Amino acid sequence: MTERARPTHDPLRDEHLRDAARQARSIAELFDVMWEQDRNEGPPPYIPVSQLRVMNIVDREDGIRMRTLTRLLGAARPSVCRLIDRLQALGFVERRPCPDSGREILLSLTRSGHRHLERLHERREELLLAALATMPDQQRTAMTEGLAHLQSALMNQPMLRLDPEDTPLISASQDQARSA
Repeated sequence: MTERARPTHDPLRDEHLRDAARQARSIAELFDVMWEQDRNEGPPPYIPVSQLRVMNIVDREDGIRMRTLTRLLGAARPSVCRLIDRLQALGFVERRPCPDSGREILLSLTRSGHRHLERLHERREELLLAALATMPDQQRTAMTEGLAHLQSALMNQPMLRLDPEDTPLISASQDQARSA
């Protein structure tokens, strides 16, 4: 009888994983505090975190379906509709009918929304640059590589991944027209 090779439990590896997870969580919490402290210094108008989260998703997934956004946020449809209403009132998000389904709505950032998000991202990058400048080059390089891998791993998590039917419906011609 042949003995099957069983994976061995590696407690050292598990502890390293836990340490990495704790460190990433801690950094995310520090970012939350830093962004909140800086909110009055950033470009007006102040956008609450929930609306900013929506803007970032819509920016990343231009032409996202409202149904998909609701799933990604893990929120109730009426709550997401209210978030979109507020962003639309500010002139930052636009809704349009889905060409392949009259019942669905597609979302995109407006030019004003893109500009506001760019200013906010620039402000946050300036804050991060100040901290990164204190790190040795070798540590920054290792961190950059590690964060790129972490981002990739996060984007492959089922809760953050778009399903094929969720793919944004922005055609190349619409995309070119927006950037003009």
